[in-house]
Amino acid sequence: MRRELFLGKWRALEGADAPMVDLLLDADHLATHGVVVGMTGSGKTGLVTVLVEEALRARIPVLMVDVKGDLPNLLLAFPSFSAEHFLPWVGSVVSPRDPRPHDEVAQSLAEARRQGLRSWGVDEHELAAFRERTALRVITPGGSAGERLHILSALERHSERWQHDTESARAALGAAVSLMLRLLGRDPDPAKSREHVLLSVLAERRLLRAEPAELGALMRDLAEPPIETIGALAIEDFLPRSERRALAAALNTLLASPTFATWREGVTLDIGAWLTPQDERTPGVIVSTAHLDDEERALVLGVLLEELLSWVRTLPGSTGLRALVVFDEVYGFLPPHPANPPTKRPLVALLKQARAFGVGIVVATQNPMDLDYRALSNAGVWAIGRLQTDADRLRVMEGLGGGEDGLSRAELGSIAKRLRQRWFLLRNAHSRGGTVLLQTRWSLSWMRGPMTRVEIQRARALHAGADGVRAVAEPSLVEAASG
Repeated sequence: MRRELFLGKWRALEGADAPMVDLLLDADHLATHGVVVGMTGSGKTGLVTVLVEEALRARIPVLMVDVKGDLPNLLLAFPSFSAEHFLPWVGSVVSPRDPRPHDEVAQSLAEARRQGLRSWGVDEHELAAFRERTALRVITPGGSAGERLHILSALERHSERWQHDTESARAALGAAVSLMLRLLGRDPDPAKSREHVLLSVLAERRLLRAEPAELGALMRDLAEPPIETIGALAIEDFLPRSERRALAAALNTLLASPTFATWREGVTLDIGAWLTPQDERTPGVIVSTAHLDDEERALVLGVLLEELLSWVRTLPGSTGLRALVVFDEVYGFLPPHPANPPTKRPLVALLKQARAFGVGIVVATQNPMDLDYRALSNAGVWAIGRLQTDADRLRVMEGLGGGEDGLSRAELGSIAKRLRQRWFLLRNAHSRGGTVLLQTRWSLSWMRGPMTRVEIQRARALHAGADGVRAVAEPSLVEAASG
């Protein structure tokens, strides 16, 4: 099976006249994780997209976290160079001053794509094969553009893990209870919050018996506890009736909220199932949170990453890459000390532990000053695009190490300042070649920019089948903008 990822072409740092050579990255090198940084317009998202495409082509399942709306462009990996694939999108990309008819614009876009991809040796056969062998999903927690996600499914839906892997089931439950308490404005700390401990005990009691632990049932258990003690204390001493009533009332308010209802329906949060191939097609799962506000996004991704960590710990050890996790724009989610958002603990744990189980983590950002470089210190692959400010370059070069290849950190930083779009400094700790210059190939997917909710819905419908190209009408520009 093909395990080399064709990212583009490379040449040495010295030798501008040297011929460019195909860069084939051993997929297993990403088991030690990767970092992609670059300012806006550097081509960072393009490189991330190419990484994802190549992993999927190598039959490696990929879980993607999308906070900007760019990664759903993977749905636009058309199976041919036909202009008909572009027609549903022309109205949202063409300038109002462009006098050309839409079919002419579509033909122009298709021809540019054909020439661009063929210049990288990609033909229609490879496009069709990519489409046939991958199964892409877009999941939108708290929204309906993609598949809905029951974010509290570890709490409200029984899992078979309670029978064969209690530890990981308990970790997922704890993350769900923490999220619920954060939504209530209460202490979410599993070790310090009495409310967290009580709710977890009550829920686990039900789940171990394969009974539902939905919020209504927990409210009844708070009113009439089915247990007499918590630890060494009587339940009345641990959390008095008045406080239990107040907690039940808060849960009822949450339960009655129409907005909260969208968080309690949809697919179960089960990353192991998501990344299991179906019908010999490699899964690529995009969890898009671009529609959420900052607080909602942090809470949802905290639960997602805790579930990911729980799943990783159930896997047997492996030195090869069995799955890839890509976090595009990690700004705010892995900050330096003392900041501690809900995403940081599971991310740090994944960066330390996931490699032993064959799960690689790739994080990307245009804000390198915000990263906790101690957590990234052992990342094996670094791709550095253009960095405009001195502070950004210094911060990244400190994280990268510098001083290799006969060049100082300052010299590497100077090169990073002059990089053009789609050019990166690439350092692979597993390669003896040192740092090289990488020019990324064209992506198989049409990169048309961040997608609105309406556009994600349309892309999913068009992607659903070969006849879907003509089956979905193009929404007006006003409708698209409102999404």
